[in-house]
Amino acid sequence: MTRCLVTDRRRLCLDADSFAAARRCLVGQARRAAEAGVELIHIRERDLEGASLAALVSDLVAVTRGSTTRVVVNDRIDVALVSGADGVHLRGDSISVAAARRLLPPPFLIGRSVHTVREASAASGADYLIAGSVFPSASKPDAAEVLGVDGLRAIVRATAVPVLAIGGITPDRIAEVVAAGAAGIAAIGLFIDSLKPAS
Repeated sequence: MTRCLVTDRRRLCLDADSFAAARRCLVGQARRAAEAGVELIHIRERDLEGASLAALVSDLVAVTRGSTTRVVVNDRIDVALVSGADGVHLRGDSISVAAARRLLPPPFLIGRSVHTVREASAASGADYLIAGSVFPSASKPDAAEVLGVDGLRAIVRATAVPVLAIGGITPDRIAEVVAAGAAGIAAIGLFIDSLKPAS
């Protein structure tokens, strides 16, 4: 089962308004994730400007090198390339997977967020999909967006691409999403306590 840590410095770090402090905090979390064998870290710090994001990505790439953990950057192909990341994760409203593939050298990973069967079907060529929200979550509490297990199962059946479930993932729900056909899970909150670096 693939585990994908999605970063959120504002939820993880006590002093998230200080970039230097948040950077140290996220590096500590990434180090612990690599030690725990987490397969994928999705850097999702969308409010950071390019230079700060590139510095953060470079740090996380450095701390995970030599492990099996791979690092992808949320929707910033430019930052992923200059920072030595393993790939990019495209938002649902971003450029197509095919367009990204033309821009990126192999074996660059390309993931995509999907919320419907139609979006999943259109994302052929991706290395993985993240589907959600499966359950209500702190990140996306709007119940109207919740797929549920049946919605997740429909997305899995609509594509040959591995699907990771996101949204409200807790330890007691993992077996349920895997039974629906998910190849793994992606989460923010699930990893907050388990991989939080010592203060």
